[in-house]
Amino acid sequence: MMDNEVFANFLFYGTMLVIKMYLLAVITGQVRLRKKAFANPEDALKHGGLQYCRMDLDVERCRRAHCNDLENILPFLFLGSIYSFLDPDPFIAWLHFFIFFVGRIIHTIAYLMKLRAPIRSVAYTIAQLPCISMALQILWEVIDTW
Repeated sequence: MMDNEVFANFLFYGTMLVIKMYLLAVITGQVRLRKKAFANPEDALKHGGLQYCRMDLDVERCRRAHCNDLENILPFLFLGSIYSFLDPDPFIAWLHFFIFFVGRIIHTIAYLMKLRAPIRSVAYTIAQLPCISMALQILWEVIDTW
């Protein structure tokens, strides 16, 4: 499988996105600790008392960024893996993966840094274009085999 240049590129970008999601989870935990805003009573008790079992806007922002990653990166992982085996042009495939990756990085930075609109929504939209393209190519391939 590693002889497939497209799949190797997909593995690189897919793995980098998974690492990004892990980092976002760590950032969320660090913001919880810094803001003393815990979701569970047992965690709040360990860090000062039940009054710290509460919601915080910054923690929620991190959580929303993480949820958005789950909603978008997981479908990319599915689509990209299937697309990699349709024998696409290696440069075009790389472009799909790279555009999605950069879009998701910018989206996360815009979310966490509270950058002005419409930076986040533009990054989101741009990252969706390669996914739509891959999905359509997969569907065309499936329909063509019927």
